[in-house]
Amino acid sequence: MSEIALAADFAIIVVVATIIGLIARQTGQPTIIAYILTGIILGPVAFDVVTDEGLVELMADLGFAFLLFLLGLKMRFEDIREILPSVTNVAFGQTVLQTALAFLVAVALGFETQEILVIALATVFGATPIIVKILTDKDEITSLPGKIDVGVLIVQDIYLVIVLALFTADELGGAADIASTLGVILVMMSFIGIFSLFSSRYILPGLFRRIADNKDVFLIVAIAWAFLFVAVAEGANLDPKVGAFLAGISLAQLPYSKELEDRITPITDFFILVFFATIGLQIDGLSSLLAYWWQAIVASIVLMVGNFWIMFYLIDREGFDVETSFLGSINMVQVSEFSLIVGALAIEQELIGPDVLGYLSLMALLTMGVSTYIIAYNHAIYERLEPWFRRFESDDATDAEIGTYEDHAIAIGYDEITESALPMLERKFGEVVVIDRQTDHVEELEREGRYEYVFGDFRHTEVRKEANLKGAAFVLSSSVEREVNEALLEEVGEDATVFVEAERITDARALYDRGATYVIMSTHLAAEKISEYVELYVTDREAFDEVVDRDVNGIEARRRRATLESDDHGGADDAEAGDGSDVATDVGSDETPGGETHD
Repeated sequence: MSEIALAADFAIIVVVATIIGLIARQTGQPTIIAYILTGIILGPVAFDVVTDEGLVELMADLGFAFLLFLLGLKMRFEDIREILPSVTNVAFGQTVLQTALAFLVAVALGFETQEILVIALATVFGATPIIVKILTDKDEITSLPGKIDVGVLIVQDIYLVIVLALFTADELGGAADIASTLGVILVMMSFIGIFSLFSSRYILPGLFRRIADNKDVFLIVAIAWAFLFVAVAEGANLDPKVGAFLAGISLAQLPYSKELEDRITPITDFFILVFFATIGLQIDGLSSLLAYWWQAIVASIVLMVGNFWIMFYLIDREGFDVETSFLGSINMVQVSEFSLIVGALAIEQELIGPDVLGYLSLMALLTMGVSTYIIAYNHAIYERLEPWFRRFESDDATDAEIGTYEDHAIAIGYDEITESALPMLERKFGEVVVIDRQTDHVEELEREGRYEYVFGDFRHTEVRKEANLKGAAFVLSSSVEREVNEALLEEVGEDATVFVEAERITDARALYDRGATYVIMSTHLAAEKISEYVELYVTDREAFDEVVDRDVNGIEARRRRATLESDDHGGADDAEAGDGSDVATDVGSDETPGGETHD
């Protein structure tokens, strides 16, 4: 087929997937379902429009690699450190019990031995992209049930990578061949994994510290790092996608990971579109999709109910309370899109036929579609069922304390304005989080070790989520970009106090109209201050000299602070606090658009 025809196939997939994706969004369904339906509609099941898969398969392989790379980027071990032992117990128990349940269901439905093994391995995974996306949108990703689910998904993803590597091995014969192949895979993955963690501690921090300020180079180096691991994995006779996954893990441990995750997501989304469309294209026809339709419905119901009770039992056994156990379980009831990935690889190995892939596809579509609404309304469902589930609560049930920001202060940008206010904010709110994208600022914050920080552009969703903007009690923005501050005011909690900065009076008025508590106008305040100083100089020279001495001392305190080590900076804080208090007093007395307060 000509290059024009290949490009036309590719264009048709993108256009149709976009249209179906928009419809899916309107109905609250995940776009992954829309992409699978695109392949079903354009492939042999419906219209059989896309016939040559050369370019499509290449793009799909890239999509799969980027998907696993992004998956690795989300695996921050720091996020589940507080509950790691419990999560590990739940994850291993869930993997074993859900695999056994899927095995028994497949046996009961009459599948052949080889098909049963593939189905059992394929249907154990949770839908990581869907679960993470919905919980993030609901601001529940940092809750205790959310962290339990993320921890289980991390273990599942490692298990997934091993299964994928097994299915992409050159030859799988009897049990001995499978065992030896699995042993080689685990050894090779261990070596690459050790190098991944080693590099995340000793190589990548220095590298990214030098290039993180340049957004374009930052992204290119990250992608190059992924392809380096792809090449290493291929050289070790592993599936190259395993390398992409391990590359993502190494980058995830860096303070720059949230910024990178947001920048890589649009690229990944594009390739994922093609990848999941190709899964639908591999179903031979409507007869294959519906060959096991009633079995798919029965299996979907049994697995969703069974998966819930398995997770509930395992989480409850670790001593968490009933609500945590219920929410953590109900979020994980679906058969994941990864079952289709395993199924597609099993077809290449000729372990199953298209009919079984149709069965897996139908089951994934059903469970993912239903679970989307279940996760969206998980709290409402629990409220209805709480009286019945309370009978499972034991007297010693308790929830772990998890590290998350709540009722804290956020400073957007680290400059003279925010720096002088940080000590006061720390005394008032206890915890202060600084969002900044300048590596030298982050290094200074890291040296001091006094304030929490998130590296990244405030415009990026993942960065705002990481700082828990909605849970903040006070936000101080040093950005003069009106759209940034408007986005801040739109997302912040209703009861939060918000100080923002503006250059023009029209911007200040617009920000007040949107709910800003106070709008800082640096140029206006400077003009006011100069006028006050000139008047003071003319009317009271002694008072003027005292004010100048105070300012000089403040500047000297800042200079000393910049040269001291983190354990010697306490003396400068008092001077800074004085400066911050003075600014607040001056600002509060201003009756102009730059100085009025807004309740």
